Amino acid sequence: MYFISATLTVAAVSLTGVAAATVEPRQASTITVDLSRTFQRMDGFGFSLAFQRANLITNMSDKSKQKELLDLLFNRTTGAGFTILRNGIGSTPNSNSDFMNTIAPNNPGGPKATPQYQWDGKDSGQLWVSQEAVNTYGVKQIYANAWSAPGYMKTNGRDTNGGTLCGVPGANCQSGDWRQAYADYLVAYINFYAEAGVNITHLGFLNEPDYTASYASMQSNGQQAADFLKVLTPTLEAAGLGEQVGVACCETMGFGNGQNMLNTIRNAGHRLKAFTSHSYTGGPSGAVNAGAPFWLSEQCDLNGQWTTSWYSNGGAGEGLTWANNIYSAVVNNNASGYLYWEGVQWPNPNTNEKIIKVDNRTDTYEVSKRLWAFANWSRYVRPGSVRVGSSGGTGVRTAAFRNEDGTIAVIAISTGGSASNVNIKITGGAAPAHVQAFVSDATRNAASTPATLASDGTISGSVAARSITTFFILPGA
Repeated sequence: MYFISATLTVAAVSLTGVAAATVEPRQASTITVDLSRTFQRMDGFGFSLAFQRANLITNMSDKSKQKELLDLLFNRTTGAGFTILRNGIGSTPNSNSDFMNTIAPNNPGGPKATPQYQWDGKDSGQLWVSQEAVNTYGVKQIYANAWSAPGYMKTNGRDTNGGTLCGVPGANCQSGDWRQAYADYLVAYINFYAEAGVNITHLGFLNEPDYTASYASMQSNGQQAADFLKVLTPTLEAAGLGEQVGVACCETMGFGNGQNMLNTIRNAGHRLKAFTSHSYTGGPSGAVNAGAPFWLSEQCDLNGQWTTSWYSNGGAGEGLTWANNIYSAVVNNNASGYLYWEGVQWPNPNTNEKIIKVDNRTDTYEVSKRLWAFANWSRYVRPGSVRVGSSGGTGVRTAAFRNEDGTIAVIAISTGGSASNVNIKITGGAAPAHVQAFVSDATRNAASTPATLASDGTISGSVAARSITTFFILPGA
């Protein structure tokens, strides 16, 4: 996504029947966590810095503010602890706007001619942020996603306004078949990052192929995507990247189109590292079984005016709305990855398509409560964790996860205007040895809140009205 019509928006979770005043917590109800009942493996939570948004961090003159922004995004103690970074692979030649610059701005003379790559060591500010994410914060998942091939590789001769990759079925060009050249181009981009110490783990060759935009965009259907994978997959393997880099596809505007493309790709015998979809024109309506990890790889509130509110009226940009949006994706749709659109963006447009609003003219920024909604998930539900069974609890929606190190995260979201006392019982595994709890609401940002552990292993705590509370549990020996 970049800018799209205001008629396209993500549906907000509406909380109704909320009392005007906070009511005293009712008698404790029991949440049961069953470690023996397992669901999807989690890849994590993230955001994009495409279209030169990364430069808002990279070029910030006040280095203390720069560090604060990085901490807010990646620090597991003081920020959201995001674990997936989605970068844009540029396709625009020598752009002075906020479009993304390509590493191959000039047509070498044909698809079989030797390309003349131009690497500036910055990649629209994304490389430095990626290096910091990997080296300082331990982020292991860097997703490189192309919005389009360079224009000379496409039917319309430009990287904007749609067009199709020359050589795939139905896209014959006088200039020839550019499929191999495009695959080589993507591998070259990966190698430039590797030389700078950043290993790309996920590669996307399409973004919103069902939408034609005035910015970088490229059309594709499932047959065409499957055809290009016949070229891309062996090219990655020949470059020694087959184990490190997996292909993600297809970043469609809505889930329905993505599911259709996925079915065609699977029927052709291809395997993906992640099945990716946006939800601007419709999301999934139930548990997704994609044969690969399912990522809701881009969501945001495009229409609402910028807000830092946690809860006002259930608006699409509010923090509590996003705590529930994440719940719906992960629990109801079996999403393994969940990514917001932009991590940072300047004040104009003054919408909620970013998590943090940054004004690089004054080195100032403003943080939305959406960041803290993510923090209660991403800090404690780490890559490699497995969602496990959770049931019970009055006045709360619950989800539970077991991390690879044995720690357990139990997430409880208030569904009304009253606080809820809860008891948590863990079954199917070792008894808890220690518990901490953290809450985000109108006044707190992933802040510590009381929780106790009884001798019988029962965990007790309170879920504040209109909050998300995470109980983080260390198991015994």
